[in-house]
Amino acid sequence: MQRLKTRPQFQAAMAGGTVSRTAHFALHRLVLGAESSVAAADSASAAPTGPGSLPSTQGPQALFAVQGVWLGAMVPKRWARRAVTRNTIKRQIYTVGDTFEARLEQVAPQSAHVVRLRSGFDRKQFVSATSDQLKAAVRAELLQLFGYATRRAGGSAPAASAAVTAADATTVTAAAMAPPQPPAEVPAPC
Repeated sequence: MQRLKTRPQFQAAMAGGTVSRTAHFALHRLVLGAESSVAAADSASAAPTGPGSLPSTQGPQALFAVQGVWLGAMVPKRWARRAVTRNTIKRQIYTVGDTFEARLEQVAPQSAHVVRLRSGFDRKQFVSATSDQLKAAVRAELLQLFGYATRRAGGSAPAASAAVTAADATTVTAAAMAPPQPPAEVPAPC
C-alpha cells in the first residue's frame, strides 16, 4: 500500500467523494480508471517529448504513478491539538489500513483513499493525549469505517469478515478497558 504525500494527491483523493463516515472519521475514495490511464499512456507515447511538452489529458492518474491502493491520513490541529495525539491517530489509521489492504484492492484495485478526522475526541473522557483507551476507541472506529467502506462497495462481502471485524473491535476495546496486569515474577538466578 502506497502512502499519499503531496497536497495535489490529497486534493484529488478527497474530490472522489465520501465512501463512509463514523462519528469522528470520514473515508474518501478516488477510483482511478485503468482504461483512462492506458489511453493517457498511449497519447503520451505519441506526443512529442521535450521541454514544455505536456500530455493533453492530465487527470488524477498522473499523480499516482505506482499501481495499487494509496492511503493518506488527514488529522487537522483543529480536532487534535497535541502532536502526540495526531501522530497516534495517524499510526492507527495506517495500521488499520494495512489490515484492510486486500479488501480495498478487491473493491477498487487502482484507488486512492483519505481518512479524515472530522471531529475531536472528548478531552474529558480521554485525559491523556495518547492513552490506551484513546487508541482502542480510535482503532474500533477505524475498523467500523473501513468495514462499512468494503461492505458498501463490495456488495457481496462475506458475513464472516464483518463478524471478525466486529469481534476485533470488541476485543481491542475490552483489552483497553481491562486493568493492567502486574508483571509475572521471575525467579532470581542462583
